[in-house]
Amino acid sequence: MPSRELGGRSQGPLWARGPGPAAGGGVIVNITHSVPGSPSKTIRFLNVAFDSSGDSLLAGDHQGNIYVFDLKGNRFNLVQRTMQACTALAFNLRRKTEFLVALADYSIKCFDTETKELVSWMRGHDSSVSSISVNGSGRYAITTSTDTAQLWDLDTFQRKRKLNVRHSVGIQKVFFLPLSNTILSCFKDNSVFAWEFDTLHCKYQLPTPVEGSALLYKSFAVTRDGRIFVAGGKSNHLHLWCLESKQLIKIIQMPTKVRAVRHLEFLPDSFDGGSNQVLGVLSQDNIMRFINIETCKLLFAIGTHEEGISTAAISPSGRYIASVMENGSVNLYSVQALTQEANKPPPPQFKVVEDWPKCKSEANKLTMKVTSGRSERPWKPKGNKIQTRLLKVQANTSLENKENELPGGLNKKRLQALLKGYGEYPAKYRMFVWRSLLQLPENHLAFSSLIDKGTHSAFVNIQNEYPIKSRKLLRVLQRTLSALAHWSAIFGETPYIPLLAFPFVKLFQNNQLICFEVVATVVVNFCQHWFEYFPNPPVNVLSMMENILAHHDNELLQHFTKYNVTSQVYAWPLLETLFSEVLTREEWLKVFDNIFSNHPSYFLMLVVAYIVCSRAPLLHCNQRQDFEYFFHHRNNLDINVVIKEAYHFMEATPPDIHPQRVLDDFIPLTKGQYPVFNKYPKFIVDYQTQEWERIRQDEIEYLRERQLMHELEAKAQEQKAEDEAWYRKQELLREAEEQRRKMLLEEEKKLAEQRQKLAAVKRELKVKELQFLDASRRRFLKYQQDQRQMELKRLDDEIARKASMREQETAATVQDVEVRRMELESQRQLFEQHLIKDQESSTQGMKEEIDANRRKADLEDHIVQRLMETDREEKQKAQMLKKI
Repeated sequence: MPSRELGGRSQGPLWARGPGPAAGGGVIVNITHSVPGSPSKTIRFLNVAFDSSGDSLLAGDHQGNIYVFDLKGNRFNLVQRTMQACTALAFNLRRKTEFLVALADYSIKCFDTETKELVSWMRGHDSSVSSISVNGSGRYAITTSTDTAQLWDLDTFQRKRKLNVRHSVGIQKVFFLPLSNTILSCFKDNSVFAWEFDTLHCKYQLPTPVEGSALLYKSFAVTRDGRIFVAGGKSNHLHLWCLESKQLIKIIQMPTKVRAVRHLEFLPDSFDGGSNQVLGVLSQDNIMRFINIETCKLLFAIGTHEEGISTAAISPSGRYIASVMENGSVNLYSVQALTQEANKPPPPQFKVVEDWPKCKSEANKLTMKVTSGRSERPWKPKGNKIQTRLLKVQANTSLENKENELPGGLNKKRLQALLKGYGEYPAKYRMFVWRSLLQLPENHLAFSSLIDKGTHSAFVNIQNEYPIKSRKLLRVLQRTLSALAHWSAIFGETPYIPLLAFPFVKLFQNNQLICFEVVATVVVNFCQHWFEYFPNPPVNVLSMMENILAHHDNELLQHFTKYNVTSQVYAWPLLETLFSEVLTREEWLKVFDNIFSNHPSYFLMLVVAYIVCSRAPLLHCNQRQDFEYFFHHRNNLDINVVIKEAYHFMEATPPDIHPQRVLDDFIPLTKGQYPVFNKYPKFIVDYQTQEWERIRQDEIEYLRERQLMHELEAKAQEQKAEDEAWYRKQELLREAEEQRRKMLLEEEKKLAEQRQKLAAVKRELKVKELQFLDASRRRFLKYQQDQRQMELKRLDDEIARKASMREQETAATVQDVEVRRMELESQRQLFEQHLIKDQESSTQGMKEEIDANRRKADLEDHIVQRLMETDREEKQKAQMLKKI
């Protein structure tokens, strides 16, 4: 087993291809991410995801490094460093180079693997995102955490809807069903709801399992055709639900070693038509076991107790299994090596059909145990040599055999031989055979771009013309017709396109892409030259059929001519409805098994054969209405005889009138983009489109004017009602006014009497008021006199108080002067004492100081005199104040 370490590299070769699938245990390569400088330390991988082609693998580790592994180019590349662990990955977006990664900070980021730039950053979760589900077109994604699920538009990266639940319930997983517009939500209380994507209306809820079989669902898986839903949890039981019947159809018991299921995923297969039979079950012992859900056989297992598996992802093509191991490395397995089988479906394929009653009886047993052993797929032989022959075309292979090779390893000649032997393809493989015969390209992006253009204006009100009970069927028909009209303008103007497309819509309503491509392939190949005389029926094709009828049954043609019944009556109804009005479902499927397996001219031969085989009742018809009724209703006719007769006409018709001379060979739709379809008179279609648009605008204008007229009429009625109400109100007001006038006259009389009484009362009050004013005036004069006496007394008291204060101030001043004189006297005595002391202590030579002391004494005397003069002046001032 090759093993490669990433180390510190950002890109480089992934591994050297040696034995490849022959390596032990089916492991192609083991990938580890070692720390630079410390080879013994590794960085653990957490999640892996494949792109839509299955040739590129995305892996994220717990340090936030995101690697892309190119499985074809044998290289890897570091495309982003997010610096935080990733919790979920998605690599199947509409733009192939972009991917989504959910991070530990609860955010989701979108990066581009080529530019390595951040495309968008989406926030909104409050807990870790556990899963990311992207719908088939790659335009929308659902991110799920324990408390909420959020729907995102990956064109604008805006959140469209948010599903919140109570914490007591919790969300397990919310995801898109494959090939449909249905969202499945699984909650922790085991409830499972299905929602319509467009309206988010609840379509249905799965019922509670039968008593004794309930288990706590933890992991889920759905087949590619969206019909079987598997749930597992803390038990070794798996519940298989049929989403069409909403019933629990089987309970699978895993081996006793399995106590809990951690992850479920179906293994895709190119030959099962989406009804996957092999289921991978990852259990608590870290071993992933692959079982056949029909036979309940254990096919193979990956992982061991020593090298356990943490999580796993399977490529859409079913070629590879990528598993994140418990030690943090990534193992890439080859499914071919694990199964030891090739991919070529050998004959006989009808062995399964013959054993169907036995398989059906086994399916009716609800609970089945998984037993170990080898289960061979009935359509795959063992051995690697067959695979070598399948992959390599022999040098001497003829050109005819090359042309007859179909996708999926089928051969057109062998299918035709098989069809002639059994009359039809087995129902279980019919869709797969049809897809191989028509070589459908499955252009998801091109189809999504057509769907994104919305409902075509020609089919907005299709329910009025075709009232279909099933709303789902009506929506699928409307979308398919709108996609056809957006692909080519002629289909928006052709009145019989709904009749032509409806049988395929009803058959492929769960896979709109396949439905559209089948209808488009039928139009391109089996409706050649139909639109050259638009808007008239294809008279050129009808003329060819008339020539064929003339050659093989001229009597019947003459009968038609006699009663003026043209090919537009006996052939065109069968063509435009594709036999859907005259055949049962089983007969119609058998007819188209043969049409798709032959040249496009066989379709015209089949119409002529139907007419010729119905010659007996037709020769008895002599009214035009009888002929029209015959070709629009079911008739008692053996369809096997019609098919054989058509083969006879293919061989017996002369080359000059054979449709094969005019009609081209089968050409499949191109991959990537659908081919341009312009085989119609463009000017007529454009003119008719313009006329329809003009009529639509006129109708809109008419509706607008009618609405305006209704509004004006309503306003007039409203105005009339308002006028009548106003007149009634005015009449009531007039009556009220008259009544009030009478009341006023009575009140005026009463008021005059009251006024007379009031005048008398006023006179009395006036007299009393004058008496009261006189008493008040005398009382006020007395009050003023008392106030003046009190003011005079107050002034006298104030004069006496001021005189007393003045005397007190004079006495205080005299005392201050006396105190000052005494202070000066004490100071003088003190100075004298100091002088005596100084004289006693001084010696001779101090005469200058004595003179100074004398001068000082004179100064003090002068000061004393000044003080005395001041005292004298103050006394004089005091005497003057007393005189005043």
